Amino acid sequence: MAARMGLRRSHVLGNAVAAAAGGGTRRLLLPPPPPLFLRLHQHHVHFSTQPQAATAAKGEAETSAAAPRYPPVLPSLTAMSKAAAARRRQEARARVRDAPSAAEKIRMLSSVQRLKYVVSPLTFSLNADRPYQHFTKTAFAQRLPERLAAPASSPPPLDRAGALTRDALLQEFAFVRRQRGPLYRERRHVVEAFVVNLVSRLTALLAGSNSALREACIDVKPDVGFYWWRGERKVPRGHRSGKIEPIRFQIEDKPINQIRMQQQLPEFIPIDSDLSIDGEVPSYTNDPCHLPLFRRQYENKIFTGAKINDPYRYGHTQFHVTADKLNPKKLAEKGIADQVEVRLRAHAIASLFAWTGAQAMYQGFWADEDLTRPFVSQAVITDGIHFSFFCYQLNTLALDTHTDGGNARRNVCWGTPSMRLYDAVEGSQVHGFNDEVVTMLVRLLLNQPLNPVLMGGVAEAATSTAAAMPGGAGEGPTTSG
Repeated sequence: MAARMGLRRSHVLGNAVAAAAGGGTRRLLLPPPPPLFLRLHQHHVHFSTQPQAATAAKGEAETSAAAPRYPPVLPSLTAMSKAAAARRRQEARARVRDAPSAAEKIRMLSSVQRLKYVVSPLTFSLNADRPYQHFTKTAFAQRLPERLAAPASSPPPLDRAGALTRDALLQEFAFVRRQRGPLYRERRHVVEAFVVNLVSRLTALLAGSNSALREACIDVKPDVGFYWWRGERKVPRGHRSGKIEPIRFQIEDKPINQIRMQQQLPEFIPIDSDLSIDGEVPSYTNDPCHLPLFRRQYENKIFTGAKINDPYRYGHTQFHVTADKLNPKKLAEKGIADQVEVRLRAHAIASLFAWTGAQAMYQGFWADEDLTRPFVSQAVITDGIHFSFFCYQLNTLALDTHTDGGNARRNVCWGTPSMRLYDAVEGSQVHGFNDEVVTMLVRLLLNQPLNPVLMGGVAEAATSTAAAMPGGAGEGPTTSG
């Protein structure tokens, strides 16, 4: 219709121009209008004699119209808005998820070095166990797991283990005269040697009953570290004032001995059990500096005591020595005797969380890629006289604000009150020796993987070699200093 009106308008205009020029009416010869099908084609009007083809063409047009023709509008990566900060955070986490190896993930997660709270397992703070539970999201149970508390199916060599423990005591406290240790570390200087001697003797004895100990690796005074985020804070001052940042924590630990294996210990409880989901985790809303914890800025460290490619990648048991200042008599004189057990619990929670968490991150797990199976470790804490036994099961690493919201899992720690090993050492006699402590120690060391046969047939070769050597199964594990 519009084309037809345009042709008529041009025809009338041409007649008027001709009349004005020639003084008369003169008809211009204009070309005839185009056929109807050409005019319809110019205005994109098409007819089809095939209904199915027309329906298919209509469906394709609707599909092409539904698909986005332009990329989504995203916030700027350099803007100062919350949406831009959220995009930067999402892309940074996506890069970590796409990392090709666990070592690369650890490098990316620990590359930003800002001020962080350094959590010391050997703490002198009052009531430190509850804040430590909050920082690590750990529920505590005042007992050992049922699997370790139950008597063993085959009786372990308790008599021989007790005799070796007495020999180790007499070796360090009666027969050997060592040089005096550093100030405020005199007793620790002797206890460390006793623990190293005791661990080497018991692991060699129990290697015949626990094939995992035969192929285990014992570290002497290794460095263990773990770095993680928990909660948020607003930067109070400086050029980043007002920004919201995660609260960063770092644990630096140095056990006297730790036993590592090539296979993982079995879980104590299912990862979705009642204690793992409903266990009580205290809430600590104060600033960590009130504990007190101090902030430092140095290289972030996630380390199990061995490099990430070490085949002995799973932990078994750690052995710790408490500080001389945590002597029960000294704390009783100050009127805070109840803090003995509190500080032992805090020590176990911090040490085992750091060691077990580093093992999980060596396997590629982190906050956004949470654990699909639990990781288990054990610990023995002593001052040479009193022994405490702890077990830890890591169920989650999703502890920061962005992953903890819908995460109901808790890490779980089991522990016993401190038990006295002996009363006194006089001459070549140990008075008041407690066999129950040796029994608990043997139970922890006899804990082994569900399948004790190691990868690649290593266990069979080690068994045949040990049988051919003098002493047979009495040969102990390797030791790294």
